[in-house]
Amino acid sequence: MFEHSRRSRKSQMSEINVVPYIDVMLVLLVIFMVTTPLLTQGVEVDLPVAISNEVEDPDIEPFLLSVDKNGQLFANDEKQPLSGEEIVRRASIVYKRNPKIPFLVKGDRRVEYQAVMTAMVLLKQAGIPKVGLVTEPPEK
Repeated sequence: MFEHSRRSRKSQMSEINVVPYIDVMLVLLVIFMVTTPLLTQGVEVDLPVAISNEVEDPDIEPFLLSVDKNGQLFANDEKQPLSGEEIVRRASIVYKRNPKIPFLVKGDRRVEYQAVMTAMVLLKQAGIPKVGLVTEPPEK
């Protein structure tokens, strides 16, 4: 009789109830699935400091997306404003040809912040991983 109770205790101890561990794992999985997309949203931007650095390779002509005081978008030295779809199309073509080209946004200081953000989002839609902002050097 004593031997039988000893065997049953050993068999009970060797079995681990994994159901609570599975529950915890599933909860953690749901948390990670919900928070990961929130962390990756947004636009990656190398914001300029008071004294900004020049473009890394001055021999490469950057793709310059300008936003005038009315919020109109211009690519490089064009005189006619472009639509968002046209900017996405052109930027993706330029990036596919040479991924080392810097992409810069030049916004008028009087334009609304939303217009500059729209320009940056259009470049992100074109697949550009890194977007810079153009600033003027501070006066000495």
